[in-house]
Amino acid sequence: MKPLLKKIEPGFGSSFAIKKIDCSSDHPAPQWHQHPEYELVFLSKGVKGRRHIGHHYACFDDGDLTFLGSDLPHYGYFKKGKPGQHKIVVQLRRDFLGSGFLSQPEMAAIRGLFERAKGGITFSGETKERIGAHLERLLELENFDRLLELLRMFNDLANSAEYELLKADGFAVEVDPSEKERIRKVYSYVEKHFQSTIPLEDIAAKVNMTVPAFCRYIKKLTGKTFTQFVNGFRIDYASRLLLEESMTIAEVSVESGFNNFSHFNKQFKAITNQSPSVFRKQQRQMVG
Repeated sequence: MKPLLKKIEPGFGSSFAIKKIDCSSDHPAPQWHQHPEYELVFLSKGVKGRRHIGHHYACFDDGDLTFLGSDLPHYGYFKKGKPGQHKIVVQLRRDFLGSGFLSQPEMAAIRGLFERAKGGITFSGETKERIGAHLERLLELENFDRLLELLRMFNDLANSAEYELLKADGFAVEVDPSEKERIRKVYSYVEKHFQSTIPLEDIAAKVNMTVPAFCRYIKKLTGKTFTQFVNGFRIDYASRLLLEESMTIAEVSVESGFNNFSHFNKQFKAITNQSPSVFRKQQRQMVG
């Protein structure tokens, strides 16, 4: 499913956007989306939910803190919580303080943080609590002091050891502008045909390349073989179908483009670190 492109607008007089959402109220179902802004998401202590970022899937049951790179498709779901529980989201461009700002020597640690965020990062422990407190202060400050507090917060994150790289950047591909049309054709074709077998000859011809050249191109661009690239689309689609009450796991396998059930199980676990049955059980528990 193609992610919705969202437009983010900073508040008046500010170079970044920040909002606070009450978790004790009902909210519309999340949309699979992406945007060029980096995004820091904090859910306060006790909030339960799940996150889906690129090819990464996980549940959380005591709040969450993630930092997402540019154009990384994602959505997050949280269960209706208790009064006082909330979510804070900060969205900003990499160059929100000017194209050369992160190149300054004083920004070396924060620059490294932004590089690591390309595939998504989740933070835990005391770091999660401290950054939550930072974010609470951000909401109360005027624009200039808010910016200074934001930089302190990013410096704290940059120097924390309490993090895990999500490696979820399978869809967030950076390409030279001259290559955008070619990769657009590849994504469009795979998106339309991933449920069936895609002969290498067919997809290579779509972008006017020989099969060997196309295989090298995909490997260089995504770090994956073409088969792994297509399986990413299939598993992403399967993860959505597994939330359907009416479909068996075997039916999800076939509908997602896998004709071999054991191969489907193996690929699903390789990408999500869970079997389809465990994934379905956990997701339904979060929704229920």
